[in-house]
Amino acid sequence: MSQIQLISSAVCPFAQRSRIVLAEKRVDFELIEIDLHQKPKWFEKISPYSKVPVLLHGDAVIYESSVINEYLDEITSSHSLLPSSPLERAGARIWIDFDNTKITPIFYKVLLCQDEIVQKQLKKQMIEHLHFLEHEGFSNTDSGPFWFGRSLSLVDIALYPHFERFEVLTHYRGLELPTDCKKIRTWLSAMKELPSVRQTANDDAYHIAAYETYAYGTASGTTAKDMQMA
Repeated sequence: MSQIQLISSAVCPFAQRSRIVLAEKRVDFELIEIDLHQKPKWFEKISPYSKVPVLLHGDAVIYESSVINEYLDEITSSHSLLPSSPLERAGARIWIDFDNTKITPIFYKVLLCQDEIVQKQLKKQMIEHLHFLEHEGFSNTDSGPFWFGRSLSLVDIALYPHFERFEVLTHYRGLELPTDCKKIRTWLSAMKELPSVRQTANDDAYHIAAYETYAYGTASGTTAKDMQMA
């Protein structure tokens, strides 16, 4: 296999997804960290969305974390992070999309919003999404803590990074993970114990500092701009 390079930034939850996959698959790769506030010119030329992660594999350039992760799962010979059944794989992709289109946007909108009335509405939406995830999503956890029970999957990996950062919402917006989301809490505890997660994780203080500009409405990065427009 030709050399794999992952262009990343430690602060980025989307890049963390792909770093977890690479660790789980035990792929040798070169990690290239960039400063998202001062992106190098060469990066802008290969990243059409000006975002990390970007995967370089030989002459191929692949971007968007969900696409990168499936690609890595397919080209590696070790255990698959998606189920063998086409129907179950489709279900996994549906829930990854749920995270990308429901959980993640609300996470940023709650932080970016400076209007307390709108914040209240957004926090209510987040709680509704979390309850839906708890009751409709985590249906296989009787056999283990992960999405498909005992086996870690791309669904777990897609969901995890913003849950690692949930304390940011608590700190700045008083939004806590509901106590009745017991399956999510059990899952989150199990995820935090994984070696692949531990080697890519940062603590609450790091994330609280990293998201300060979001909370005070001064963030100007690509993700902030995208979420403000969404």
